[in-house]
Amino acid sequence: MKAVLDWSGHAFVALGARGYLALVFLVACYHKILAPHDFALDIATYQILPLGLVNLLALILPWVELAAGLMLLVGFRARSAALLISAMMVVFTVAIGIALAKGLDMSCGCFASQGAVEDPISWRTLLRDIGWLLLGLYVLYFDRVPLGVDGWLARRSAVATAQPGAGTKGAS
Repeated sequence: MKAVLDWSGHAFVALGARGYLALVFLVACYHKILAPHDFALDIATYQILPLGLVNLLALILPWVELAAGLMLLVGFRARSAALLISAMMVVFTVAIGIALAKGLDMSCGCFASQGAVEDPISWRTLLRDIGWLLLGLYVLYFDRVPLGVDGWLARRSAVATAQPGAGTKGAS
C-alpha cells in the first residue's frame, strides 16, 4: 500500500484531476452567482431543504464552489479544496438520488437553470456526480505534495530549513 501512496506519478495525475474538477466547479458556479434567484428555484425543486434555507444556500454555495475551484486550479490548499469538493459531491449525489427516487421531473441545476425538458436528471447524472466524487477523493488521498502553490511553499520551506543558520537569525 505504501508503494501506491508513494508513486511519483500521483502529482501529475492529480494535477489533471484538479484541473478538470476546477473547471467543472468554476463553470458550475458562474450562472449561480449571476442569477441566485434561478438557482434558489433549482434548490427548492429538490424538495429537501426547508424553504427558509433555500435562499441562504443559493447565495452561499456558488461562492464556496468558486473558492474550491480556484484553490484546486492554483494548487493552494488543494487537499482541503478536494475535501470540500468531495463533501459537496456527496451532498449533490444524495440530493439527485432522492429526487430520482421521488420521481421528480426536473433539471439538476448544476450548470444553468434549465427545465426538465432540456436537461432532465437521470441515472447518468448520478453516475457523473459519483465520478466527480471519485476524482475529488483521488486528489484528497493521493496528491500529497501538489504541483502548484502548495508544492512551491513546501519546497521553499524545505530550502529555508536546510540552509545553515536558518531560524537562528537575531539569536544571541
